[in-house]
Amino acid sequence: MSRESGSAQYALMARALKHIEDNRLDQPTLGDVAASVGLSAPHFQREFSRWVGISPKRYQQYLTLDHARHLLKDRFTVLDTTFETGLSGPGRLHDLFVRWEAMTPGDYARGGAGLTIDYGWFDSPFGEVLAMGTDRGLCGMAFAAETGRDAAFEDMCARWPAATFVEAPTTVAGWACAAFGQGGEARLHLIGAPFQIKVWEALLSIPSGHVTSYSQIAQAIGNPAAVRAVGTAVGRNPISWLIPCHRAMRKSGGLGGYHWGLPVKRAMLAWESARADARDDAA
Repeated sequence: MSRESGSAQYALMARALKHIEDNRLDQPTLGDVAASVGLSAPHFQREFSRWVGISPKRYQQYLTLDHARHLLKDRFTVLDTTFETGLSGPGRLHDLFVRWEAMTPGDYARGGAGLTIDYGWFDSPFGEVLAMGTDRGLCGMAFAAETGRDAAFEDMCARWPAATFVEAPTTVAGWACAAFGQGGEARLHLIGAPFQIKVWEALLSIPSGHVTSYSQIAQAIGNPAAVRAVGTAVGRNPISWLIPCHRAMRKSGGLGGYHWGLPVKRAMLAWESARADARDDAA
């Protein structure tokens, strides 16, 4: 993945999405949005369609709170049903096969002591991503478009303060590519407390293009009263995108928060939902 092309493209699209969001009540035209990023309408149409897979006009509907409510109404993933029916199969994680294993509670309590974590910076559809991994698989993914590189790196390192971090992008490049559908298999090494890992496992069962709520996750893990604790565990998910915490929303339909910035969460949901609808239309 080339750092320049994808990061520059995300930066361009983020500016366009912000313009659409800021002016959504006026329903800006293609020309208006293109002008806001300094491109001609035909050029912007091509670049936008290449990034998301559909036209800018259609994409606008995926950026509003109304669309979040639409998702909750029509695509709300009831996790109990998911577990029973195997709904999380072919569509899960962009049709990737993901293997994962968890660190023992004792190892987690030691703050990653004895672990060597390799890392590198890579391109993604949502700006630069920091990928971290052990010899067992990816243990961290952080998006820097809204927070900046330094803050993203410090955030991830603070999760395992006793670990040794080594800049070794070639070691994690294959897993980073697999995370965004560029071939290979994504292997995950979940490093967290037992309750957190239960929540992250539930997130892994939500198919692309669907969403759920914190209360539904709490029910799915057998602790319906732990909604607030679930929300905290969702926010502490270290492997964003592959463990899709962006698919967890408030029951009211609100987007809720997102550790790496709401613009990134909004773009992820719209990206997935637009592509899901395009697949439905083609079926």
